[in-house]
Amino acid sequence: MKLHTHEWGGGDRLALLVHGIMADHRTFVKVGPALAERGYRVLAVDLRGHGRSPAPGDYPLDAFADDLVDTLPAGAGLDLALGHSLGGLVLSRAVERLRPARAVYEDPAFLAAGPGLFDGVDVEKVKRETTRAEVAAARPRWDDEDLDVELATLALWDTATVRFRDGLEDTDLLPGRAVVPSLTLLADPSDLVGPERAALLAGRGFEVRTVPGTGHVMHRDDLKGFLTALDGWI
Repeated sequence: MKLHTHEWGGGDRLALLVHGIMADHRTFVKVGPALAERGYRVLAVDLRGHGRSPAPGDYPLDAFADDLVDTLPAGAGLDLALGHSLGGLVLSRAVERLRPARAVYEDPAFLAAGPGLFDGVDVEKVKRETTRAEVAAARPRWDDEDLDVELATLALWDTATVRFRDGLEDTDLLPGRAVVPSLTLLADPSDLVGPERAALLAGRGFEVRTVPGTGHVMHRDDLKGFLTALDGWI
């Protein structure tokens, strides 16, 4: 599947941005230009079932990864690939084929075996009834643009994407090794990668850093802190 992409900048280095579940490329509306200012041509995708990409109703995890590989130009020569949440998990499944010079996993959904993130959640109700006031209360550091983006992307989201773990509930999705030089950025604290699993990542070749005072969407909670945490990687 060819995914919808958005581009910022025209630098000599190429960066790929992959959003998390319920979002689309617009979650990076500030990150993309910031990387462009640092000399990158930035490509941000809409994963299947999100934004302006097709919503086939079929969402196996490896299909998300295949889409990334199918969408990027042949021999793209990625200098940087960054994935947030589900995007980080998807990137980890595609990284061996994409072979970016560096990979960054932002509070990635490297889930352990067991219950899923959305078990017991009425996702249709979340999509239908979430209000701006509720988002603002949950994300007090977000500005008006981020709040607008959150509601706009939620409206386009296919809730069936929560089934990406179907058949993998008994599988630990923590990567076995860092295929390329890899940085994992964690929220403070992370609900997805706790201290024990962070230590496992470090033992498997990942550099692990925490972005102080941030929640799961750290690039929107504290853009400056997020970019500072990427020091030496961008």
